Amino acid sequence: MDNLMSQAADLMIAGMGFVFAFLVVLVFATLLMSKIISRFMPPEPATPVRTPRAKPSAPESVDPDTAEAIKKAIAQFRSRHKK
Repeated sequence: MDNLMSQAADLMIAGMGFVFAFLVVLVFATLLMSKIISRFMPPEPATPVRTPRAKPSAPESVDPDTAEAIKKAIAQFRSRHKK
């Protein structure tokens, strides 16, 4: 049993070591790629882009028939839901 636990611990340490080594290599590769890209393509200055704001349009007039239908619907709703 002692031999089995020793092998399990060795395997765990080896696995964690490989993962750690891979992550270290990944960090350095990312840093290297970042430096290469920034050398050939320097970042553009961060200036805010001005976009014209949309002006609110004037409210459109509502058709008189539609306004009357809305008024009747509101009156009917209020008459049914009185407290």
